[in-house]
Amino acid sequence: MANSQENILSRDLLEQREQLGKNTIGVSVDGRLIDLHTTLTPEEAEKAVPVQAHEDRALPIIRHSTAHVMADAVQKLFPGTKVAFGPATDDGFFYDYDRGGQTFSEDDLLAIEAKMQEIVEADSPFVREPMSKDELRTLLKDLDEPYKLEHLERLEGDLTVYRHGDWVDLCEGPHVPSTRFLKAFKLTHVAGAYWRGDERNPMLQRIYGTAFAKPKLLKRHLKQLEEAKARDHRKLGKELDLIAFHPLAPASPFFTPKGAKIYHLLVDYMRRLYDEHEYEELITPQIFDTKLFETSGHLPAYYENMYLASTSEHLHKAAEQLVKEPPTDVHQCAETIHEHLRFGIKPMNCPSHCLVFGMKRRSYRELPMRVADFGRLHRFERSGVVQGLTRVRTFCQDDGHIFCTKEQVAEEIGDFIDFVNRVYSDLAFNSPKIYIATRPEKRLGDDSVWDASEQALIEGVKAKGLPFEIAEGEGAFYGPKVEFHLKDAIGRSWQLGTIQADFNLPERFDLGYIGADNSMHRPVMLHRAIFGSLERFMGVLIEHLGGNFPVWLAPTQLKIVTVASDFDDYAKESARKLRALGFRVEADTSAERLGAKIRSARLDRIPYIGVVGAKERDAGGLQVRSRDLGEDIGLLSIEEMEAKLRAESVPPSLQ
Repeated sequence: MANSQENILSRDLLEQREQLGKNTIGVSVDGRLIDLHTTLTPEEAEKAVPVQAHEDRALPIIRHSTAHVMADAVQKLFPGTKVAFGPATDDGFFYDYDRGGQTFSEDDLLAIEAKMQEIVEADSPFVREPMSKDELRTLLKDLDEPYKLEHLERLEGDLTVYRHGDWVDLCEGPHVPSTRFLKAFKLTHVAGAYWRGDERNPMLQRIYGTAFAKPKLLKRHLKQLEEAKARDHRKLGKELDLIAFHPLAPASPFFTPKGAKIYHLLVDYMRRLYDEHEYEELITPQIFDTKLFETSGHLPAYYENMYLASTSEHLHKAAEQLVKEPPTDVHQCAETIHEHLRFGIKPMNCPSHCLVFGMKRRSYRELPMRVADFGRLHRFERSGVVQGLTRVRTFCQDDGHIFCTKEQVAEEIGDFIDFVNRVYSDLAFNSPKIYIATRPEKRLGDDSVWDASEQALIEGVKAKGLPFEIAEGEGAFYGPKVEFHLKDAIGRSWQLGTIQADFNLPERFDLGYIGADNSMHRPVMLHRAIFGSLERFMGVLIEHLGGNFPVWLAPTQLKIVTVASDFDDYAKESARKLRALGFRVEADTSAERLGAKIRSARLDRIPYIGVVGAKERDAGGLQVRSRDLGEDIGLLSIEEMEAKLRAESVPPSLQ
């Protein structure tokens, strides 16, 4: 064994322990991945556990190293290309490049892959080299890497580069022992990305890829990507005429009549459950004086993601001040303008709900007080991160807040978990995986408050007897949270529902209630959502269901198609009768042939197609085909069709 009083290279430590195998890729210390090139402290060495290449936890090392090999290949094939960032991601890796305005083609990606394979086969070892900031500055100037040089100036502490072959990069690691470990990779696509995600900065070319320890795992993943591509909500949303986007409203979706129907059905469904779970709905303003967001802490902590507003009167005053007292620099000019931006467009509902709670004197008998709000929210997301419905700038949450006593927190969390499981089951999701996200580095409140908040969440989840994992540092700036992660139909994980314990906002808004002892007490505030953003949830749901919405949620439940124009009147009358009963029914009486009408209804993923000809008209019914069964279910009378639709128009848990 190594001397416990000395630092030791992780590779040497494993060799001494006889734990260094041919597929060992690094070590894990308290869940943190460390490569074989890095020195461990005695305390780290005591906890170090070897990590093999085939383990899931080795993927970040494999993918980060593959990103380096890709950048090496790009610069060999396209001299003069500058590199920016190249991290591992949950699904693979990417690297950003500046080619002087040029883009990468599909043929370029194939050429890069071929060059990467050459580099991998060379079995070049990765080498970690500590450097001083001055040494790095000289190196990056010699390499003519302006983006790395800019990034260097933001860094402090121990700095390192990693080399493989003749390629070098400013990087903290970790990396594989050598390029031979990179056996299975694929470059998937190219996209534009602003430097540091800021549209004021240069547009770079981002090449995405993925990597695995074994080719068969890569093959399985690529198959999943193909399935995901077919289910992409942006593609299906357009094909099914659910959503649209316009450049005059960037990252802000339009819901067409069919999409709006699903949207409202989800809201109506949640409202029915709110009645059962004793929530009262609020309607609150969208624009507030910025003093509200100063009190809540959003303005200092969330400033870059907020939309601020002003009136012509206040803008005129700002202009007068700028003329009267000319600023000496950009910062001073920004301060003057900011002083006159008197209003903020709410990014969250919680501050306004605090106002509602504080508008009247409250008693402990009113608690728990559960309020809900479907108000619109606006957050400024950078152009580089917005995507379809899953990352937008305007959205609505199934937002709710529970004001309760400390003693009621665990029970409220338990009830909410039951609520969550009920909703997800209705929408064909499996049991969620639970994470408790703890205090982030940038946060409000004292550590004692965070201790109490985190403990309250842990006790609430434990009381339900459910397993959970800790997500260190992933909490909101005002409180820790319980996150519910779901796997969709093709195995991808999504974080949707959440409940957060907040001891900070009640303090900042000086909220109180009269207790049984007739003295004032501070309530606990629980922030909770099940869908989360309805926009994001709809995007996930479209992909999860592949556009095949259940009858209770489908924008059109039944489409009646005619064999010939002779039966148009019967089809229209049948549709009218069923619509009068509250069902969503359409009649296709176009001049298209029957086969084309049926094909169109199938492409629209309508649950039931009713064919009408002489036999059906004479019998007073429809020849019905089921989407989900994939077969004809026979001739049904209009009354039988009504009964079938009625039974399936209610979510399972409400039947």
